[in-house]
Amino acid sequence: MGLFDKVLGVQSKANEMLSPAEAFAAITLAAIASDGYLSDEEARGMSFTLSRMKLFRSYSDDVMRRMFDKLLNILKREGVGALFNAAKSSLPEDLHATAFAVSCDLVLADGVVTEEEQDFLSQLHQALNIPEEKAVQIVDVMMIKNKG
Repeated sequence: MGLFDKVLGVQSKANEMLSPAEAFAAITLAAIASDGYLSDEEARGMSFTLSRMKLFRSYSDDVMRRMFDKLLNILKREGVGALFNAAKSSLPEDLHATAFAVSCDLVLADGVVTEEEQDFLSQLHQALNIPEEKAVQIVDVMMIKNKG
C-alpha cells in the first residue's frame, strides 16, 4: 500500500505504467481533484498550463485528450490515492518540485483552497521529498501569483 493509499484508505489496484509526462499530469490532476470535485474550469486550467510546458510541447490536442481520458479513468475507477501512486514511481526526481509548484498553482487559481486540498498539498510535498522550506517558498510565490 502506498503513502496516499494509507492516508486516504484506498487499496491501489492501478498497475498502470505512466510516462513521465503522464505522471506529471496525473499528479496535477490528483491535486485539483483532491477536494472531491473536478470542475470544467479546473480541467481547462490544467490543460492550458500543461500545454505551455516544455514537457508537453510536442503533444497534439488529440494526444493530450487521450492522456487526460486515461488519467480520468484511473481517477474514476480507483480514486485520487491510486492515481497518485501510479504517478509517483514514474515521475523523474528532477520534476518533483515542478509538479508540486504547478499543483499549488492550479489549486490556488480559483481563490478557494479547501481543507482537503491543503492536506493533499502537504502530503504531496512530503511524498515527493520536497524540503519544507522550499515547499513554503513555492506556496508563498503561488499565493502571490494568484492573488490578483
